[in-house]
Amino acid sequence: MSVLTRGAPGRIRLLPVAYLALLALAVAAPWLLTGTDPLAADPLAALTPPGADHWLGSDHLGRDVLARVLYGARHSVSIGVAATALAVTAGVLLGLAAGLAPKWLDEALARSFDVLSTLPELLLALLVVAITGPGTGNAILAIAIAQIPNYARVIRAQTFVVRRSGYVEHAVTFGHSRLAITAGHVLPNVLGPIPVLATIGLGQAVIAGSGLSFLGMGPQPPAAEWGAMLSEARNYLRVAWWEALFPGLAITLTVVCLTVVGRRLQARFEGRTP
Repeated sequence: MSVLTRGAPGRIRLLPVAYLALLALAVAAPWLLTGTDPLAADPLAALTPPGADHWLGSDHLGRDVLARVLYGARHSVSIGVAATALAVTAGVLLGLAAGLAPKWLDEALARSFDVLSTLPELLLALLVVAITGPGTGNAILAIAIAQIPNYARVIRAQTFVVRRSGYVEHAVTFGHSRLAITAGHVLPNVLGPIPVLATIGLGQAVIAGSGLSFLGMGPQPPAAEWGAMLSEARNYLRVAWWEALFPGLAITLTVVCLTVVGRRLQARFEGRTP
């Protein structure tokens, strides 16, 4: 019994990683997890509760909820990954530029980061989508713009520390060019916190993407996307709770697991016991 007790915490810690691995499989190859077409409607099976024919039930058009949740991961997670990658790239470049720029330019960029950071990410994303219009590409751009200040501010602070370090001063003494010093010494040493921030930020991007889709500003019907599924299910909550429960559960588990893994990465980065 004591052996099982000692092993339990380790197994529990693997649960978020196992879920994220399953999620990655759903994104890459959802047909390996279900053979049902997520867009195939069957009016005779509309609003069927969970059972042998439809493990997670069917929606108001008779589409299989399990298939739509699995295929919906591709849309929801891909939007989050693309938005996070774009935000990280732009945030690193802007933060690096601010940290190495003359004081007046640094102040201008820093104030811009501060102003954007005061706005809720979803509200800022909604503003961008209102200007650019609905659609997957515009949703990715909107979420990325909303998240850029999170990465830019951290990189700017890290750049201030690294540019005053001994190895950078030695590189300057040896006559290395500014570009070589930035690419070879500054950039690699300011990226340490990025994996942690990106992991947690990915969860926030998934929520933002689902929120935009819920409001009709993300992937358009009949695409299976978690936020869009919730939007369609809200009119059937009293008669078909499963239509909203499972996409909502997928969003929740994804964000929780990404946050847990991100916190563990943060603990390791800071030298604390995860």
